[in-house]
Amino acid sequence: MVNKNRLIRLTRQLIRINSENPGNDEYEIALFLRKYLAGFGLKAKIYEFKKRRSNIIACLKGKDNGHSLLLSPHLDTVPAGRNWRFPPFGAVIRNHRIYGRGASDCKGNLAVAIETINSLIEDGVTLDYNLLFAATADEETGSKLGLIPLINKKILQPEAVVILDASEFNIIVTQKGLIHLKVKVQGKKAHGAYPWQGENAIDAAIKIIKGIESYRFRYKPNPLLRPPTVNVGTIHGGDKVNIVSDWCEFELDIRFLPGMSESIILKAIKKIIGKYTRKFSPLKSGIPQNAGKIEIEGIQKPYEIKRTHPLIKYLLKAAGNCKIKAKVRGCEGATTIGFFREMNIPAVAFGFGCAGCAHISDEYIVIDDLYSGAKVLEDFLKRYKSNEDETYRAKRS
Repeated sequence: MVNKNRLIRLTRQLIRINSENPGNDEYEIALFLRKYLAGFGLKAKIYEFKKRRSNIIACLKGKDNGHSLLLSPHLDTVPAGRNWRFPPFGAVIRNHRIYGRGASDCKGNLAVAIETINSLIEDGVTLDYNLLFAATADEETGSKLGLIPLINKKILQPEAVVILDASEFNIIVTQKGLIHLKVKVQGKKAHGAYPWQGENAIDAAIKIIKGIESYRFRYKPNPLLRPPTVNVGTIHGGDKVNIVSDWCEFELDIRFLPGMSESIILKAIKKIIGKYTRKFSPLKSGIPQNAGKIEIEGIQKPYEIKRTHPLIKYLLKAAGNCKIKAKVRGCEGATTIGFFREMNIPAVAFGFGCAGCAHISDEYIVIDDLYSGAKVLEDFLKRYKSNEDETYRAKRS
């Protein structure tokens, strides 16, 4: 049976361990968890792809070693920052809430997973499948030291995945893809008093940005997601007020829907750049240069899972059994469920954080949600039938 007081105590212990990213690492919290898991008989192993950037993995053996389910919260948090009423690593309790950096994102979810596994072991429950537990590093800055290498190196090879990194019992079944890119615009210097003698890269960049923002994406609407978006995140250019700028750089964050092609989007952006820039010969060089260039900083494809998948069915059923109203949702951002796309591994995100609390000052989680979350998760793990995934895949093929 889930122990509420033990769950509260564990959540507070986790919040008090600084695992800011950037600014700190996950080593201390991983050591704490390895010892804590060993305390109720679960052996865990630490994996690192950079010193002190620790991931911790354990396996609760089930009846059938041929089937497995992965539960995965993350260990790191964003930096605490300033303007807190409560100490960010104090884990203060006020008005049935626990305050602290990572309370909602993602140490409350982490505590729920561990307490649930503890409860299963205490009650002598043997699941029908192997339950994999992976608490990962570096989620807040791209998972390049966490979930990505764990998957790519086949350290984790689950049949299905529940990422514990969501809020208010939402089941995330789809998310947008993202393109992060830098556009470099080249101009030609001239004296600021004679701008017609130069090529102003900032002027060209402004026209390009307006052209991209007015571009009409072609897409099929998704009932769980908003339309595609473009955000100009940074812009830099020019050397001095009285010089015609010969350079400007800006970065774009583009979010696009399942069914859309990143290559088509990039082709359209290149066409817009070409419309507002041209080739020319700088004063000190006879070599023609391209006045507009794209550097792709990152691409993540969109993700979607059928809403009839057994993962969703059993999560909804478990929530209903505990008198909790879970909702099937989409995510405008890019969660780690997308990393399982290329491996053809079904994944959803689920969690118990407070909506709107992630990354803010005075971040908190509601104690009743922690307790209800653990009961829902335990019910789900007991009822989940991994062999239904095989039936589901067979029907689709």
